Amino acid sequence: MTSDTTTTSSAPTDGVPEQATPPAGASGRRSRQVTLPEDRYATELAFLAAHDSGPRPPGWLLTPRAVVTFVMGSAGEALALPKSARPGTGVPRRLVIEQKFVGDRALVERCVVTLAGERGLLLVGEPGTAKSMLSELLSAAVCGTSALTVQGTAGTTEDQLKYGWNYALLLAQGPTEQALVPSPVLTAMTRGAVARVEEVTRCLPEVQDALVSLLSERRIAVPELAGGDSAQVHAAPGFTLIATANLRDRGVSEMSAALKRRFNFETVHPIGDVDAETALVRSQSRAAVERAGAAYQVDDAVLEALVTAFRDLREGRSVEGWEVERPSTVMSTAEAVSVAGALGLATAYFPGDRDVLSLLPGHLLGVVRKDDPADAARLLGYWDGPVRRRAEQGSATWRALWELRSLLES
Repeated sequence: MTSDTTTTSSAPTDGVPEQATPPAGASGRRSRQVTLPEDRYATELAFLAAHDSGPRPPGWLLTPRAVVTFVMGSAGEALALPKSARPGTGVPRRLVIEQKFVGDRALVERCVVTLAGERGLLLVGEPGTAKSMLSELLSAAVCGTSALTVQGTAGTTEDQLKYGWNYALLLAQGPTEQALVPSPVLTAMTRGAVARVEEVTRCLPEVQDALVSLLSERRIAVPELAGGDSAQVHAAPGFTLIATANLRDRGVSEMSAALKRRFNFETVHPIGDVDAETALVRSQSRAAVERAGAAYQVDDAVLEALVTAFRDLREGRSVEGWEVERPSTVMSTAEAVSVAGALGLATAYFPGDRDVLSLLPGHLLGVVRKDDPADAARLLGYWDGPVRRRAEQGSATWRALWELRSLLES
């Protein structure tokens, strides 16, 4: 499943009613490009809370089993509420839960068990494997919000992980509880909620180290408020933290051994099944084009060629077993969704200008040259290898792509 915005992400709805963001109205609420999962899937969350009345860890809105069902879906089966359940207004008594993460169910179950034990969870993997999306879904299902987030960068400060000050109040009143500005992490601690730290390895080591005592002692000291009850902020039951890190960022700011011990590590791998990845690329690119108010006109043959090319270049071997020289850039599912969306928009906004398949080589070239312009030669080698051989075997789609080879030489 992009930050990681997508890849192992949203699957077809299979009859689940679309839970879109309400349009701007008299209340002044504006539509959003991206809807938080707790808002988009509010009906599902309310349904699952009523469906499973089993034991919940402290502070959790759903049972651990219901959290896994929320993330992985109900396999197309309509779940029914028990007769004794009294759901809120607008919650149906039968509902198909949409699959939102295309990946290993056992991975999701391990993540849920880690959070239930109030231990830190670190999701690692290549860019574009939906680590951020998975952390959002888990947070929304566990505590009802995915918004208590710190984006890790080289400029992230310790204040953003702990607390800062309203300097106008600080100057007027001195250090008081009212002048303190809590970080998202501190807010999660006081609420007993889930905090998220994106790209933790991009934070400087001294900033990362602020998490060590926080995760082990479960409290934050506020020395400026010494002598009062607010000098120590203790974590409420249910508080935990999910961090993400890209494998490509190893060495940017390597985590200390002490910090690593505070986390359970889980690796999010690229989607293993080609049909599942194709279905995901189709559904997400279609949704992106339809959000733009256009009709989706990318046919399945183009999508299959796109996904096949991405998988071949990502894995260094074609589905037939032919060797492929891998480019240095990550050929992630998220990038495949982006390319498929661009193809869909091009055909919608410039209808009839050219065949959509003829646009694919140029978009692939743009992807592989992101990290190293020399990767253009590797893409040309892929055309001279698997693309040519598939064309010789009689595939009309790959023959058309082989005839477009000259577009890669410019």
